[in-house]
Amino acid sequence: MYKSSPSVPRGIFASNKAAPQILRAFHGSVQEASYGLRSAFVVVHRQWATPSRAFSTAPSNRMKEFFPEPETKNIRVTEAAWPHPIYTQKQLENVIVAHREVRNRSDRFALAMVRLLRWGLDRASGYRHGKANELLKTDPAEWARRYGMTEKKYMIRNVFLESVAGVPGMVAGMLRHLHSMRRMKRDHGWIETLLEESYNERMHLLTFLKMAEPGPFMRLMVLGAQGVFFNAMFFAYLVSPRTAHRFVGYLEEEAVLTYTREIEDIDAGKLPMWANMTAPDIAVKYWNMPEGHRTMRDLLLYIRADEAKHREVNHTFGNLDQKNDPNPYVSKYINPELPHPTKGIEYLKPTGWEREEVI
Repeated sequence: MYKSSPSVPRGIFASNKAAPQILRAFHGSVQEASYGLRSAFVVVHRQWATPSRAFSTAPSNRMKEFFPEPETKNIRVTEAAWPHPIYTQKQLENVIVAHREVRNRSDRFALAMVRLLRWGLDRASGYRHGKANELLKTDPAEWARRYGMTEKKYMIRNVFLESVAGVPGMVAGMLRHLHSMRRMKRDHGWIETLLEESYNERMHLLTFLKMAEPGPFMRLMVLGAQGVFFNAMFFAYLVSPRTAHRFVGYLEEEAVLTYTREIEDIDAGKLPMWANMTAPDIAVKYWNMPEGHRTMRDLLLYIRADEAKHREVNHTFGNLDQKNDPNPYVSKYINPELPHPTKGIEYLKPTGWEREEVI
């Protein structure tokens, strides 16, 4: 710093014994100023340069634009492989939290596994929504700091959950695809619905990634969770497809509950940043979100409705003969005017359709 700085002439301190101390003080002040500028830049960068990803866990200097425009000369845009059905505002608001009661040992095992996973994730993420304890009674401010859910905590949780939520549909669709070819038999339309479910869950993840960029630790956690979950679902579906579908049905019940709580927190004013946030373009295009209904709350309504549909589909699949029954969600009915399973949510049935209702 002394030799290279043009603002500190050599001759001034050539014969001064205090030169080293003065130079160290000057060097320290420059470093402090430089650090202050860097800190200010980080704050400004986080607040303005990346406003759509205000809850990121990645370092600000490593943030990049997710899904940049492809460098192609002839292709303008790639449409969704499975166009999303249109939801009305009334249908979105009518989605409810529901639970299918267990009826046999298979159901009890599936529910127990979901509760175990939910407990582990809650403990790891500090999720204590609505749970009163001694700390809440004695020190509400400290409880809110440690356990209260904020926009950032919710976003991290959503990114992690959606990164593994697309696994069951892909595993089930893959195994049924291979089974159909190996046995040289029809699948009766199950494969398409299962893969579409997995595709839909991936779109949830891509949407959240436009608002939050995971850091290295989050990526490592996702990698480990996905590896364990994929193999667990693979063997579970080989042993008992019905139990696997029931497990996913109960898992989607928890997803509907979580998104319902997020919406309620927005309405209660607990998430002020989300109250003024708009949905990213990828969400507007995928869900065909109408003008005037493109807020963060509207986005959560759409995602919650999707999870409610997955809840219904998997509970319905769990009620069917896994080898012989056709997929009721892609079938044509004798009397289509009567309520029946569809790709949309116009006849949404939270606990699933019973076999005698559709077959």
